[in-house]
Amino acid sequence: MPSFHGVFPYLISPIDRDGRVKTDVLARLADDLIAAGVHGLTPLGSTGEFAYLDREQRAAVVKTTIAAAAGRVPVVAGVASTSTADAVAQAQNYQRLGADGILAILEAYFPLKDAQVESYFRAIADAVDIPVVLYTNPQFQRSDLSLDVIARLAEHARIRYIKDASNNTGRLLSIMNRSGGDIAVFSASAHIPAAVMLIGGVGWMAGPACIIPRQSVALYDLCRAGKWPQAMELQRRLWCINEAFARFNLAACIKAGLELQGYEVGDPVPAATGPDGGRTPRRGGGACGGWGGAARGSAIVNQPCHCGSSTCPPAVGLGSVVVAPERTR
Repeated sequence: MPSFHGVFPYLISPIDRDGRVKTDVLARLADDLIAAGVHGLTPLGSTGEFAYLDREQRAAVVKTTIAAAAGRVPVVAGVASTSTADAVAQAQNYQRLGADGILAILEAYFPLKDAQVESYFRAIADAVDIPVVLYTNPQFQRSDLSLDVIARLAEHARIRYIKDASNNTGRLLSIMNRSGGDIAVFSASAHIPAAVMLIGGVGWMAGPACIIPRQSVALYDLCRAGKWPQAMELQRRLWCINEAFARFNLAACIKAGLELQGYEVGDPVPAATGPDGGRTPRRGGGACGGWGGAARGSAIVNQPCHCGSSTCPPAVGLGSVVVAPERTR
């Protein structure tokens, strides 16, 4: 089975006003991210607005991403459902389409017991022949994965990774200690990626990597090389992106940034618009976290980040920290 590590951007799902997936935009973005050096692609994560897409839209997003990747980097496709049978069917379909791995997400209306949670993820892993990444996000999930359940699932031959978005980096270390190396940990945007790498993480899966791919890869390389002072210097300068991501509607924030970079990704899917009480960034305006004007198709330039950190200078002063991936066509 393939092994995963490094930077896996959570891709946005560009949808037009008629509900069709903008496959040309998604394919160009995926191609540009690969050219920027990312190690994999993850369609239908939280940034991909999976909860608001129907079955056909989800399949189109996954199929387009796989075709664009063309085997150059692994594609880990998100599977989410309140029904175990439906989640299994999604996972099997995405494997048939050519996905290299499955990001398994649990949706629940009623609270679930540990045994039910474990059964859901185990059923997905039993149904496919590719690695499974567990995804836990207590902010949005009604039923979370407990440490005991994670430890038991880590014994499954195909459950090889977990992405934890709990805001608790200590929990990540607990997972590593309990699993004895049976499951590798990816950071989420809620964690400090360099800190997760320091304690033994293998990379990060997160939406912000869509808009700062080269810098994310550079940070990963510094961590892998053990150059921690340089890594933390870069991490401090990039952290304002994570702060903006946390402050605003997740997908809307990344879509606004990509629009400023010249990708016509469209608006957030309607059901996802504005749950932050009207703080969703407006395209063409102030955008996420105080990013200013943009040179379309080039970079977000000449405006300071207003994250409140004295160590976060204007974008251009960072050597273009907030830049678009190189456009290949």
